[in-house]
Amino acid sequence: MTWQTVRKAVVIGSGIMGSGIAAHLANSGIPCLLLDIVPSELTEEEKRRGLTPEHPAVRNRLATAAIAKMKKANPAPLYAEEFAERIAPGNLEDDLPRIAEADWVIEVIVEKLEAKRSLLERIERYWRPGIVVSSNTSGISIDEMAEGRSEAFRRCFMGTHFFNPVRYMKLLEIIPGRGTNPELVLRMKTFCEKRLGKGVVLAKDTPNFIANRIGTYGLLVVLQEMAEKGYSAEEIDAVTGPAMGRPKSASLRTLDLVGLDTFAHVVDNVREHTADPEERARFETPDVVRELVRSGRLGEKTGAGFYRKSKGAGGESVILALDPATMDYRPQRKPTSGSLEAAKQAKGTPAKLRALLGGGDRCSELAWNLLKRTLLYSADKLGEIADSIEEIDKAMRWGFNWELGPFETWDAIGLAESARRMESEGEALPAWVSEWLAAGHTSFYSRSGGGLLFSYRGAWRRVERRPEEISLRELKERGGTIRSNGGASLIDLGDGVVCLEFHSPNNAIGADILNMISQGVDEVRRNYEGLVIANEGKNFCVGANLMLLLMEAQEEEWEEIDGIIRQFQNAMLKLKRLEKPVVAAPHRMALGGGVEACLPADLVVASPETYYGLVEVGVGLIPAGGGCKEYALRASRAAALSGSSDSSGSSDSLLSAALTPHVVRAFETIGMAKVSTSGHDAIRLGYLRETDRVVANPDDRIHAAKQAALGLLRDGYEPRPERRFAVAGSEGTALMTLGAIAMRESGYISDHDLKIAKKLAHALAGGDVPAGTLVSEQYMLDLEREAFLSLCGEPLTQQRMQHMLTKGKALRN
Repeated sequence: MTWQTVRKAVVIGSGIMGSGIAAHLANSGIPCLLLDIVPSELTEEEKRRGLTPEHPAVRNRLATAAIAKMKKANPAPLYAEEFAERIAPGNLEDDLPRIAEADWVIEVIVEKLEAKRSLLERIERYWRPGIVVSSNTSGISIDEMAEGRSEAFRRCFMGTHFFNPVRYMKLLEIIPGRGTNPELVLRMKTFCEKRLGKGVVLAKDTPNFIANRIGTYGLLVVLQEMAEKGYSAEEIDAVTGPAMGRPKSASLRTLDLVGLDTFAHVVDNVREHTADPEERARFETPDVVRELVRSGRLGEKTGAGFYRKSKGAGGESVILALDPATMDYRPQRKPTSGSLEAAKQAKGTPAKLRALLGGGDRCSELAWNLLKRTLLYSADKLGEIADSIEEIDKAMRWGFNWELGPFETWDAIGLAESARRMESEGEALPAWVSEWLAAGHTSFYSRSGGGLLFSYRGAWRRVERRPEEISLRELKERGGTIRSNGGASLIDLGDGVVCLEFHSPNNAIGADILNMISQGVDEVRRNYEGLVIANEGKNFCVGANLMLLLMEAQEEEWEEIDGIIRQFQNAMLKLKRLEKPVVAAPHRMALGGGVEACLPADLVVASPETYYGLVEVGVGLIPAGGGCKEYALRASRAAALSGSSDSSGSSDSLLSAALTPHVVRAFETIGMAKVSTSGHDAIRLGYLRETDRVVANPDDRIHAAKQAALGLLRDGYEPRPERRFAVAGSEGTALMTLGAIAMRESGYISDHDLKIAKKLAHALAGGDVPAGTLVSEQYMLDLEREAFLSLCGEPLTQQRMQHMLTKGKALRN
């Protein structure tokens, strides 16, 4: 087996994790057989249908129901609903022999050792040499599971611990057993990174592996501090959320989401499987958790845990917090703390941590005590749960969504200073940390020669990147910046390809980015062979600078706004006219102007988690950076490809009929501000073309975009000539307007929505011209700009813009 040749998989167990894994295999283009047990009795529906226990619909019921459920689940486990067709249902009694047809069999049944052993025994009866068999266990020993299996089977057996929800959580822990073939482990690691898009760490076969071991210990420390020092639930979550570089769900809300019974099980797993008395004492389930579980308050799934949702006096939803002293619920109280406020104002996780720890108040003390114990524990477990600090840090970033792993955190707060403080408080540093400090080192990570080094067994070791990973940060550190300003940079990717990187606040498009686009086109035209548009920000681009537009509109600076939009349009048009290939590589949120920055590209290489959409109507505007023009142009080309017309103006009635459905589709998508739920969904919505690509691992986007640009060159790239194209004209405008009026009369949209819809229809259809009229791109841009300017002057639009800036969501007025 090589990493490329997992052509078919079998997943055994159709619960939340099993169905999630099957869905993600389907996302990755891998046909999958999903198996579960045969139901013991008929449902009432099956009885009404006259089915018998032997009918396949009955015997496969559990897997079939799981596949149906994944199509409707939220958050969606599938990139696109139709991917469910790649999953076939089956059952363990009839279909287990079919594992012989697979390349990978994944066991995802109940977390009980004997049940897993029994299933592996059954699997081996039909297993053929070379098939990888793995267990998706969160903490059961791989070696104990494999007891009794043949040596050949054990060589192909390992743990593959996916994190839930499988599609969205990056971490995958691969856990080899003593008998696992090391070469196979590395091949599976490569496969899961490239094909499944996972961040893979190699864990040791110890209780709860890496992420759950550190993460569970950290949560136990939180609960111990809460019990000993009397911290409230609100104080705990205020400190252990974004202020510490952790998710908004912080600690106690996370426990409610996970389930307190599940947490207790994970805690018990370490205590029961460690021979170290000190470790057993560390993993004692806290009294508050025991009491909540005993009383059936398991968290969100039962409606109550550390928090409980209730109804207020006016019928509104109210969240109450647990008072551990009484084990009853009370209204939430917002903590007041100078250190929390300082952390909130600080920029970046390292600065937030330093502000939080330096406050000298109650919350600052809590943060220090939590961090101190977690950092020391992580260092103490190095070598036991993983071979390197890098694996531990990645596991916590990818599995628990920490901004910084434990050792990155230690560097951020000052390794030497914090270690001295720990020792002054009577803490013992792990021997290897003391030796590292004694050798004169002041951090666990260091940047040298444009690369990242980390502490490894008393020496520096370089962080190795896969060939498909390109780090813009490291390229810049090595002197790869060609040009730069406050909002964007041009970076040499090598092989004649340049990257245009956005790095303005929130990657919002402003004058700096537009100037760099113009300069970048000139630079590539003179000295390079291709251009990639990509960045490593949290989001690709959330649109244009809305605050600037609102300020200009409120001051009635119409000439200024006109100039801003012209600059945007001209930059996009210049980008499109570059005689060299342009490839865009969006990720996460690419909204409004972010989409328009991709539209001039010859090809788009998107991340699977790309949330892509022209959302301007949400703030009372329409796309004006070329968005309407480009989708009108695509509609014209699609009409020509349909064979009804050659798009040259012949047969007006045929052309109008061919154009209409494509323009109407764009009108509905843009007019409803639809945003894709994935890169694949962006293709379904028509935002991306069928020729555009989605690359499995988001870390590979920039490399894939660079290779795509080079591929276009190898294939004999020809610049796209400017051509006039046919528009739907006044007939198309009338049809789209009628649809909008019907929605207004039905109460689905407001009067202002209708006004925006009419402007959008006018811009998409090409204005008041006959259907089939040939127009230039500049003509269409002028229509967009005029509509945009007129809407900027509307008070209701300005209210929408203000609401978005202050509330972060659309206002329907």
